[in-house]
Amino acid sequence: MLETLHTIVKLLFQPDSELRQIIGVTLRMSLASTAIACVLGIPLGILLGLGSFRGKKLILRLTHTLAGLPPVLAGLLVFFLLSRSGPLGRWKLLYSVGAMVLAQVLLITPIVTGLTAAAIGARAPAVFETAQGLGLSRWRYGVCLLYECRNQLFSVLFTGFGRAVSEVGAAQLVGGNVQYKTRVMTTAIVLETNMGRFDMALGLGLVLLLISFLVISAAQLLQERVS
Repeated sequence: MLETLHTIVKLLFQPDSELRQIIGVTLRMSLASTAIACVLGIPLGILLGLGSFRGKKLILRLTHTLAGLPPVLAGLLVFFLLSRSGPLGRWKLLYSVGAMVLAQVLLITPIVTGLTAAAIGARAPAVFETAQGLGLSRWRYGVCLLYECRNQLFSVLFTGFGRAVSEVGAAQLVGGNVQYKTRVMTTAIVLETNMGRFDMALGLGLVLLLISFLVISAAQLLQERVS
């Protein structure tokens, strides 16, 4: 195992390192898809958490159902959309990082929406009562509610990133695991495993865990400053 880790370190720091390129694609895909999913999912979650309207329970059920959407199915849907005969085929995004991001957004947005709705719904009554007592406007009430839910929203972000960085099925299907283009850490691990190079696959898995740890640690430092 030590020999494998030494090999990975050499691969990481050699000129024109493929491993560095794989890590770069992994971070681009994961961070972009998490950011887009949060931009879409958090406002939707806030609306579901605060709103009271007909069909809300049905929408929440659909959201929770889609949160468990199989990655391969999400990848298949994006594949059909972006294939030459698909409605978005003229964009020529299939087997690109953009296609992988789109598939990840499809997977992560329902998770972000559902978790946000649950967090906002749980805190809203108490914050609303306090805001009424203080005579705060609706805008200030909204700001206070988001501030009170800041830790839960950071947890939502961490969950979304964790799903993005660890996903393999959709990334493999719409990205194609193309060397120097769409190969990410998870698809590289699958490739090494299929080739019987289990030590290298395990070593890459440890590198992936380290990447996740560093990114989440940086986000937690930001969370502590905000708090």
